[in-house]
Amino acid sequence: MKRILLIGMGAGNPEHITVQAINALNQTDVFFILDKGYANDDLLRLRREMCERYISGDYRVVQVQDPQREENTQSYEAGIHDWHQQRAALFEQLIGDEVADGEVGAFLVWGDPTLYDSTLRILDRVLERGAQVFDYQVIPGITSVQALVAQHRIPLNRIGEPIQITTGRRLAQQAADEIQNVVVLLDAHCRFDALADSDLHIYWGAYLGTPDEILISGRLRDVSAEIMRVREGARRKKGWIMDTYLLRRPY
Repeated sequence: MKRILLIGMGAGNPEHITVQAINALNQTDVFFILDKGYANDDLLRLRREMCERYISGDYRVVQVQDPQREENTQSYEAGIHDWHQQRAALFEQLIGDEVADGEVGAFLVWGDPTLYDSTLRILDRVLERGAQVFDYQVIPGITSVQALVAQHRIPLNRIGEPIQITTGRRLAQQAADEIQNVVVLLDAHCRFDALADSDLHIYWGAYLGTPDEILISGRLRDVSAEIMRVREGARRKKGWIMDTYLLRRPY
């Protein structure tokens, strides 16, 4: 039977990768790399560098264009559904064409495959379609959430307090007085700025674990404008940005 591995690659530092992930890399016959179309895609380069650094045997790399997600003006969920359908068809073709019976294929996933990444649910869709039969395994990785708090040298949780992990789109629906400890991912619109009049603190990081890492922290009202300025400058320079932040109410 064909085997597919979803390998968590960590947040960007090549040393974030686990021993289990290194072993998985060395079991793989073919790696599937999705090109998101950035002119300067360091993430593609880092994937290739990790393979060269940690794999001792032969392997193949198949790089394909990732389907672009179209904005659906009627429904965010419908747009995501359509995008996932396109990806499922692509994954089905890749597994059918590139992985022989008894071989191992792998998708290299930044962070951890179970946290705000669609690869796992898309593989389930491929299996539901029925054209390809395979077994798969998830190899966990260090997330941007872990990298963020480690680099800021703060605990993710304070004693007895809960942690919420959400998206920028969902954060826009929350009031400042509802926030205690909120980690936010996928915030392309700097939703934190709407809360800048509150007494919240922010711990923000971009390109975590990479040589281009940027860290800013402080009272939200004091650093909100700085984060937006620095973020936009970095995004324009590189053509893309990946950032994460923690909003925390002080004691």
